Amino acid sequence: MEPASPLAVIDCPTGLAGNMLLAALLDAGLPQAVVQEPLAALGLADAYRLELEERRSGGLRGLHLAVALLEEQPHHRHWGTLREQIASAALEPALKERVLQVFGLLAEAEASVHGHAPEQVHFHEVGAIDALVDVVGVCAGLLAFGVKQLICTPPPAGHGQVTTAHGLLPLPAPAVLELARRHGVPLASSEGFPRGELTTPTGLALMAAWAERFSPAPALCPRAVGVGLGSRSLDRPNLLRLILAESTGESTAEPTSSGSLGEQLETVLQQQAQIDDATAEDLAFLQEQLRQAGALEVFSQPIVMKKGRLASQITVIAWPEQAEALRQIWWRFGSSLGVREQTMTRWALPRSVQRRQTPWGVVGVKRSIRPDGSILWKPELDDLAALAAQVKMPPAELRQRMVAWLEQEEES
Repeated sequence: MEPASPLAVIDCPTGLAGNMLLAALLDAGLPQAVVQEPLAALGLADAYRLELEERRSGGLRGLHLAVALLEEQPHHRHWGTLREQIASAALEPALKERVLQVFGLLAEAEASVHGHAPEQVHFHEVGAIDALVDVVGVCAGLLAFGVKQLICTPPPAGHGQVTTAHGLLPLPAPAVLELARRHGVPLASSEGFPRGELTTPTGLALMAAWAERFSPAPALCPRAVGVGLGSRSLDRPNLLRLILAESTGESTAEPTSSGSLGEQLETVLQQQAQIDDATAEDLAFLQEQLRQAGALEVFSQPIVMKKGRLASQITVIAWPEQAEALRQIWWRFGSSLGVREQTMTRWALPRSVQRRQTPWGVVGVKRSIRPDGSILWKPELDDLAALAAQVKMPPAELRQRMVAWLEQEEES
């Protein structure tokens, strides 16, 4: 097994799946015991067998992983039952927290697309043994490699239809779209791919929980590379690459004396258009479509154009590889005859989005690390407002108490 690596990059040109992520970790040198021990603690030692095989895909080698089931599985599992099974297992606290986070993200996404509460979610695909193996194994592997920062390239989600326990569903899978929407995950274009699923809910939930951002890899010095192969035959190598690396400091700062990561220099795309012939409703709809297409930021400013006409300037900030997909939104839903584009650099703090159980309820929070090592917590406004109404407390007061609680938890 390679020594600890603070930086991991997931390069997923043909999508994300849990078995591909786990296969890449094993290919990079992760001992199988790291996966098997926590699964035994969950009572699953005799329920599965890892079938590992070195294969070729499009002329490139890699490791393919399949999970053979050795016991008959229940038709479905409630999220509450699965959560209790994980919470009561003798797992390392950091691993238990990560696994619960991943399945929690899945439960919230499934609940949203099916229109009921997370507690009522019946896990089918994601509740099966193979999904438990993938989620527990990937989380255990990343922790074993000492990964402190993970960057994932935007994955293509696929197109067409897929057969699931819920019947025939459109692609991208509804849960994949909901995970991407909730966590700001940019989905790369699936144009040119054969019809079929490229990114699974389990694969995307793992990256939504672990990835600091979805963007091209920064400058780095690779230390180990693992390749996980997909099962489908495509017109190109169907693979996922895990790169364990050290940052060069050009786009991701070196750890500070306190051990935290410093600010990062990122390249982003800016798109702008000035619109004077659309209603307020039309502009609001356009901006929402741009957000749903994966833009990092969308905002408008009032301006005055020629002949004193009042207008709005719409600005979009996105990753450069999203340019074409976002232009299609401008042309389809906007009235402007042109869109200006330019790339620019920005400094950003390392950040991650988490779901945390607090004394007031579950809330989404953004966790950022300042260059001096201190942590900046920002509760999500929608969650904060909903909880404030439940506990009958002003949002500003609840925010202050919640941040203080999060800071105390970080220190303990």
